[in-house]
Amino acid sequence: MLLPDFRVRQRDYLLEISRALTQELDLEKLLGRILAISIEMLAGQAGLIALRDEHGSWTVPVSHGLPPLFLRYLAPYLDQITEDTPPDEFELLEINRRLRELARMASMGLLNGVVLPLVARQIVVGVIFIFRSYPDNFSANDRALLRSFADQAAIAVQNAQLYTQSERTTQRLNALLDSVADGILILAPDLRIERSNPAAARLLNHPIEKMQGKPHEEIIRWAKPPRDMTLEQAVAGGWPLTAHAHLYVEGDLIRSDSLPPLPVGITYAPLISEGILLNIIATLRDITHFRQAEELKSTFISIISHELKTPLALIKGYVSTLRREDARWDREIVNESLAIIEEEADRLDLLVENLLDASRLQAGGLALKLSDVNVPDLARRTAERMQIQTTRHTILTDFPPDFPVILADENRLRQVLANLISNAIKYAPEGEIRISGQVRPDIVIICVSDQGPGIAPDDIPHVFDRFYRSPEAMRQTKGAGLGLYLTKAIVEAHGGKIWVDTESGKGARICFSLPRTEETPAPPKVV
Repeated sequence: MLLPDFRVRQRDYLLEISRALTQELDLEKLLGRILAISIEMLAGQAGLIALRDEHGSWTVPVSHGLPPLFLRYLAPYLDQITEDTPPDEFELLEINRRLRELARMASMGLLNGVVLPLVARQIVVGVIFIFRSYPDNFSANDRALLRSFADQAAIAVQNAQLYTQSERTTQRLNALLDSVADGILILAPDLRIERSNPAAARLLNHPIEKMQGKPHEEIIRWAKPPRDMTLEQAVAGGWPLTAHAHLYVEGDLIRSDSLPPLPVGITYAPLISEGILLNIIATLRDITHFRQAEELKSTFISIISHELKTPLALIKGYVSTLRREDARWDREIVNESLAIIEEEADRLDLLVENLLDASRLQAGGLALKLSDVNVPDLARRTAERMQIQTTRHTILTDFPPDFPVILADENRLRQVLANLISNAIKYAPEGEIRISGQVRPDIVIICVSDQGPGIAPDDIPHVFDRFYRSPEAMRQTKGAGLGLYLTKAIVEAHGGKIWVDTESGKGARICFSLPRTEETPAPPKVV
């Protein structure tokens, strides 16, 4: 039987558990209160609460009056019990039997035990086990009271576990929001900002705490009206009608007076439950690189169309003229026309080859065929071949006598020198074009200089970019903007570097270095 005064206090015990059920959501504190009440209620000497986790393993989160060695032994002992449904047909009987056996063994027969099962939805989620020195002779009323106590304790434990799981889920979601690269804004149904992540604060150049509670239109300000409907316009038109009605808006955001507008794409996703709009999740993505890619694509199409159209028009014009049946051309005119056709065909061939090289770079780099290369001799032969293309320039080579033989791809180096000389011929009206070399302990340096107007300081950071041509160059000379881009790729594939020498005085001077080592260069980087 329970203690005589227990019947007087039974209401207090149940009220205590009810209070814990409604007030205490910290699982560890709640278990401690339940165990203390259980020990007092059953006049026990010691006790423990064992819980089963979602994987079916047992743990002992709270105990009183028991040695740690006993607790370490208990959890694996309980793990041997297989789950069964309904629990009171087998599982609880087995748990009860084993814990009583443990109590007698641990106390050498001096202590008995009482098991109060924590059962929720026909599943044993845990047990309260109280060690005491007298047998458990309970009346029907006592058993009903203990069952009521255990049921309320089970509900309280389950609520605390759900709260703990909810807290952990919230922490994971917060960590996810804080670490994601895209900006996230969580909006209330009235379009006020409830939450933002650090990425959104960086994109918008706005402190997180100052965005809290602000209207969406006050933070998302467009430099000019976007092509698509804004969020406010869409909501005014009845958006969203369904949970899958995502809205995408693209445009330039105003961030502050000191920063340029930022191109962004914003996806709005409604969060709807039972037909009620709870939140709108806005995902902000910086689309600067996409804009640049589109501009690059447009530039490519424009340049290539222009570069292809001119030689094709010349070839077609001269061929049509030579084929006229009503005219007889002397040999000099025919040879001159054929020379122009050949020159334009070579120009087309060079353009196509450069485009193919650019594609190879995009696909994974340039393949090099390495051999010993005498750079002074290669420079001299390239200069002689390029001299035929101009009568306004004198192309010279200047290399020291001890210039070493290097390991390189001769054809690719010839392409580098030809591109640099061709640029000098294009942009220097006349004068001397000099190919010079220097020897350093680990590298050799080759420079190509001219006596033209030089490279504008604003253009220097971009001259090696794909398809880049300065506004002045686009007006005065032909080209696709691939020569220096490919030149840089070839030099870097050899393990070297290329740069514009800004200290050369008058004219343009472009230099590149190549390693002297005979070891095979590292694989070229993908550009």
